[in-house]
Amino acid sequence: MLHKVLKVNVNDNVIVALRDLAAGEAVDFEGESYVLPYTVYAKHKFVTQDLAIGDPVMMYGVLVGRASQPIKRGEPVTTYNLKHDSEPYSTAKRQPYSWTPPDVSKWVGRTFKGYRRSDGKVGTYNYWLVIPLVFCENRNVLTLKDAFERELGYAQPDLYRDQVREFLHLYQQGQIDVLKKIEPFAPVAAIDASVITKRPFKNIDGIKFLTHEGGCGGTRQDAHTLCSLFASYAVHPNVAGITVLSLGCQNSEEKILMDEIHKRSHHFDKPLYIFEQQQGTEAEMMSMAIKQTFLGLIKADKHEREEVPITELVVGLKCGGSDGFSGISANPVLGQVSDILVALGGKTLLAEFPELHGVEQELLNRCVTEEKAAKFERLMRDYSGKADAVGSAFAFNPSPGNIKDGLITDAIKSAGAAKKGGSAPIQDVTNYTEISSEKGLQLVCTPGNDVEATTGKTAAGATVILFTTGLGTPTGNPICPVMKVATNSTLANKMSDVIDFDCGPVVTGEQTIAQNADALLEEIIQVASGKLTHAQRLAQDDFIPWKRGVSL
Repeated sequence: MLHKVLKVNVNDNVIVALRDLAAGEAVDFEGESYVLPYTVYAKHKFVTQDLAIGDPVMMYGVLVGRASQPIKRGEPVTTYNLKHDSEPYSTAKRQPYSWTPPDVSKWVGRTFKGYRRSDGKVGTYNYWLVIPLVFCENRNVLTLKDAFERELGYAQPDLYRDQVREFLHLYQQGQIDVLKKIEPFAPVAAIDASVITKRPFKNIDGIKFLTHEGGCGGTRQDAHTLCSLFASYAVHPNVAGITVLSLGCQNSEEKILMDEIHKRSHHFDKPLYIFEQQQGTEAEMMSMAIKQTFLGLIKADKHEREEVPITELVVGLKCGGSDGFSGISANPVLGQVSDILVALGGKTLLAEFPELHGVEQELLNRCVTEEKAAKFERLMRDYSGKADAVGSAFAFNPSPGNIKDGLITDAIKSAGAAKKGGSAPIQDVTNYTEISSEKGLQLVCTPGNDVEATTGKTAAGATVILFTTGLGTPTGNPICPVMKVATNSTLANKMSDVIDFDCGPVVTGEQTIAQNADALLEEIIQVASGKLTHAQRLAQDDFIPWKRGVSL
């Protein structure tokens, strides 16, 4: 049976409503009775004591805001009576940190079917990548996309053309009244197994075509960052080979790309073909690109899946469309999965620096060395300083949807978001497009913006991304499978064509965090072995490079 309320940490002075609580309702919790003067909607919080202006509000055991108006016992916290605040942080204030790993005996020896590369890394999928060094080549990339996907069986089904055709027929027949009465329908929404078995290249999971709006006309830093991003994708274990289209005169030069690739992989040996349009006619370039890419696909098809330890997984930890249950169900479940993988010797990645604002000191304490802590502090202060400079502080991060569903301040949102990282020590800290060779939990500098974050997390080496959502987010990535993890069962049922896993049983009390995490890890193994996520089935191939400006 669903409990009414929950206190997340013994030191909190707010209680979370797990269902709508009516005005005047008496809530009994831990020997106390609270009579609610106002309705408290599910996912929102009410205070356990009278608060004066300036009094702290604690949740997850940390400061998440201060009262901006007097708040009576039992009243909900809102944007009217609560303002963001968080504790100051510093590397100099670091405290000793210890960790007790979870029991992972049941997972020892478990494997998944992955693609082992010559550099020792293991991919979960086998993709060919086609990229433009500059936006001028976007059209040519999309032309290649249409040709290759349609002829080789990777194109998405035309899900809605039949519906448009039917409406056109009715309109042309003058039957507009009939058209108006037609009920919406749900077409079969994706590539199925029968389509996959007809593909000529059985071991190639897809050809992915990226487009973007950069490469020239911006700053030299932006162009260099774009090349660094593409270099990280080129060496990614989910990529078997790369086709590059270049105009020839852009800031994002071929030399920069190759230099960045060799920085990341000293013995890079994947097939990589670069074609420059200014060397001749467009038709000549496109014809040669098609020929070389096809020959490359023949080579890439020789890779086959093999059993490898789950410690070879690199799991990205992400949230988007968060709600008041995110920090209670799905994010702690991801934290448990992260701790299991780290204890086994695997690697997990926690990013979204704006959504770590307010828990910096805890993360600094968890860094394994002073050097790593100092790098995290430097990156956070630089990022937040740039946001402050343009009047868009981290405190402005919660979206209208976040606030509506209970994330009143950035500190509340961040404290819940950080739960995705579990409690393991932080082994490394990387800047955007950097790739660490370390195992264990790592912090990766990215925005909180869903696509910019998944784009950056994939560049850091994630081979599976877990994406928690309370409101519903369809984001995916071209080369890294993105699993959508719902914070509540209502969402999982409502958006079943988007959600891959449901953490709702944690909210209802049907499962513990540990039980739900075990089920999620089993699903991760299936996805890493080739089971398609909904984002993959729907070709949700989102890709947005971060220009290193202010993006929350």
